[in-house]
Amino acid sequence: MIPVTNQLKEVDVITIPSRDFRMETGGEHVTGICEELEELRQTIFCILNTERYRYPVYSWNYGIDLIDLYGKPADYVMSELKRRITEALKQDDRITAVEEFEFEVTGKQILVTFCVRTIYGGTTEEMRWNINV
Repeated sequence: MIPVTNQLKEVDVITIPSRDFRMETGGEHVTGICEELEELRQTIFCILNTERYRYPVYSWNYGIDLIDLYGKPADYVMSELKRRITEALKQDDRITAVEEFEFEVTGKQILVTFCVRTIYGGTTEEMRWNINV
């Protein structure tokens, strides 16, 4: 017989610093280190540019579901983008809220601008979506 106890006396919570290599999104270079809000903005960029469930190297909680939105009407896509962006970004525990969505349809593209509230402060982000690709 094995004794069963539940005697956690003290638990130390360790906060890991938010640091990563700085990516140059327009090029193919890594330039130094970025921290806190800048690093989180880079993480947001990566999450919104990674299709969920497609790459086995990522957890199923990482990325955004977009593949099924191709060819759908713009009104439907806009309502779904709001929900899916929020769902994808809230997987990161440093993000507290995703709000203030604004949509702009120009030609065959939807520009989504939104505010991300984080433990480091707020940031405004955007995402472009091509309609009928």
